Amino acid sequence: MLAAAAVTLGGLSDVLTPLGELFAARGYELYLVGGSVRDAVLGRLGTDLDFTTDARPDEVQDILRGWADHLWDTGGLVFGTVSAAKAHQQLEITTFRADSYDRVSRNPLVTFGDSLEDDLVRRDFTVNAMAVKIGPDGAMEFVDPLEGMSALLEGVLDTPAAPEDSFDDDPLRMLRAARFVSQLGFTPHPRVRAAMAAMTEQIDRITAERVRVELDKLIAGAHPIEGIDLMCETGLARRVLPEVPAMKLEIDEHHQHKDVYWHSLTVLEQAIDQEEGDADLVLRWAALLHDIGKPDTKRNEPGGGVSFHHHEVVGAKMVRKRMRALKYPKQFTEDVARLVFLHLRFHGYGKGQWTDSAVRRYVTDAGELLPRLHKLVRADCTTRNKRRAAALRATYDELEARIERLRRQEDLAKVRPDLDGNAIMELLGLSPGPDVGMAWRYLKELRLDRGPLSRDEAESALLEWWRARG
Repeated sequence: MLAAAAVTLGGLSDVLTPLGELFAARGYELYLVGGSVRDAVLGRLGTDLDFTTDARPDEVQDILRGWADHLWDTGGLVFGTVSAAKAHQQLEITTFRADSYDRVSRNPLVTFGDSLEDDLVRRDFTVNAMAVKIGPDGAMEFVDPLEGMSALLEGVLDTPAAPEDSFDDDPLRMLRAARFVSQLGFTPHPRVRAAMAAMTEQIDRITAERVRVELDKLIAGAHPIEGIDLMCETGLARRVLPEVPAMKLEIDEHHQHKDVYWHSLTVLEQAIDQEEGDADLVLRWAALLHDIGKPDTKRNEPGGGVSFHHHEVVGAKMVRKRMRALKYPKQFTEDVARLVFLHLRFHGYGKGQWTDSAVRRYVTDAGELLPRLHKLVRADCTTRNKRRAAALRATYDELEARIERLRRQEDLAKVRPDLDGNAIMELLGLSPGPDVGMAWRYLKELRLDRGPLSRDEAESALLEWWRARG
């Protein structure tokens, strides 16, 4: 794996070699470090390169000035970080750190260090505590005092120091553990898992915005099921996303129902299988949360059945509440909530009993989310009954075919009344005001029910409605 990393880093010699020479000429050490080394070993290195050095920030700026394509301060200088760009690579060069923490917030009391070893031991996980010394003439030396390579080869996530101390310094590292499980497929060391379970309340020190960033990275990973389950098993999810572990409903011998928690994780997995290209966060969040309304709507029915009436309505409200608490953008929140609200509607389709009006409303209510709704509904089929699963797929195929037929006949993406506001005011002799809006909405409903109307039909229907209103 080191040989593979050497090949990867060799491809960056046009950046690394002159950079190493610049620092060596000034008498300073320079190391590629952290996630950049880890990803180089794994063959997944991107365009962001992280370095550490014994040079102080102002000296780093002086070294880079005139060589870097761009040099800027994003506020990182306070923490000893200089940001630069060179040949399509984004560089962050940070002075050795030997920070201490107040253990009230997650903000370090920044102290510059004098050795690489002290810098590495303060990092979150051993797989992120490896370094490659960048010397002059392209020389590279692998440095691994904390046996990060062994952990990487074994797929184990462990902390350089005792995990209790690491998480007390920065509780966000507990969420980062779950995120790395999702992104890298690693297994947390038993002592890491135990510390997470014992220290879950410490995550309350972290701002909602930082929690949201980690959750998004987790759910966008290659193994989000494992990351989510780690959060739930350790109790961390009860602090940051309590609606998910709440889906672990008790099952008794008299009232049997599907395991809602694992069903939701399966739906997430099946939604991911339908993605095309990059991770679709709206789809993934909707898949995970589509049934969070079930615990609040569970009813035991006579005869041993269980019902969850209107759980999609309750679930959509819960999505909005949780995502607002996590400071998600308004449109993102509404998109996820809308998919949760609509995910059950297809089950009223039966064997094709919907009228064209119902199909139009399905398309109109979904709007731009329709492609995602298609994927969510299909992912929501987790029955082990192969005959039933095939029937559901065939029925949804038929619904999509009907949508396409109507789309060819009508512009379903832009369902509008057959008369615009000006025509309504002229026909009814109105000035702008609430009555015009009511008339517009009436014509919109009529358009959904009956499809496109001629102008004469629309005017006649509007006049009849207007007269009926007195």
